[in-house]
Amino acid sequence: MAGSVTPDDAIAAIRGTGGAQPGYRALHAKGTLYRGTFTATPEAQRLCRAPHLDGSPVPTLIRFSNGSGNPNQRDGVPGVRGMAVKFTLPDGSTTDVSAQTARLFVSSTPDGFVELLRAMRPGLAAPIRMAAFLATHPRVLGALPVLRAANRIPASYATVEYHGLHAFRWVDADGGARFVRYHLSPAAGEQFLSASAGLARGREFLTEELNGRLEAAPARFEFRVQIGGPKDSTVDPSAPWARGEFTTVGALDITGLDTEREHGDDIVVFDPMRVTDGIEPSDDPVLRFRSQAYSASVKLRTGVDRGPAAPPA
Repeated sequence: MAGSVTPDDAIAAIRGTGGAQPGYRALHAKGTLYRGTFTATPEAQRLCRAPHLDGSPVPTLIRFSNGSGNPNQRDGVPGVRGMAVKFTLPDGSTTDVSAQTARLFVSSTPDGFVELLRAMRPGLAAPIRMAAFLATHPRVLGALPVLRAANRIPASYATVEYHGLHAFRWVDADGGARFVRYHLSPAAGEQFLSASAGLARGREFLTEELNGRLEAAPARFEFRVQIGGPKDSTVDPSAPWARGEFTTVGALDITGLDTEREHGDDIVVFDPMRVTDGIEPSDDPVLRFRSQAYSASVKLRTGVDRGPAAPPA
């Protein structure tokens, strides 16, 4: 992988912006775990031979989160939100999907991401650093509208769309393959709050709202894949795909709070590099760096090595 930054460099840069605190995830520190069921469509099985796409109900663990590294952040402030899903396969193994409200990543490389974080450090020189960064990374200017939209305040974790940033190669039963990007679309539609309405809500309103919603009925998301075209980059998560072919490959029904995981020394990691037969990671350097960064983050906050739990990067 090209580049020189390390996972420790990335975590240090995140902390330098005022995010990341000891004992918590470096980003998406504040989150809540839920249980649900995923059921694939017949179209999913045509596109991919992965075992969780055969149409049988699959148990899932879902984590909704605020994007900040601050575990005490109020829910009503602007910011990226995350939705991660862990599918339990018939043999007891798992495969993960990681998505967020941003459609694109801010950089095509880990180096660029760390450079941006360093430019964002608070202080009197911050505007000068950001101006210098934008002068040398002009593509970021074009991504600003996308990033601004990703920071809107959702009325609910269940009323905003989440996007996988990376491309994965889906292989079908006959060996045919195509690259896809993931999108999780709320059945309830998208609903957002103004800045003033967000500030008027309680500190934990997103979790409280979703808990109340689930008492009435499951919250459903459509799992859609965008199929890449011949000119769409499979290695640059900051580049939009021109091809607009979307296919619904399943429904995810979130049924209630999870009460079993992350007690005591239990660690849950949602790693997009944790794939299964029929799904292959692309050569996206940011995707592969994420798995290494998760391992460094786990070690930093718990003192424990992920070991064989970490997918090969």
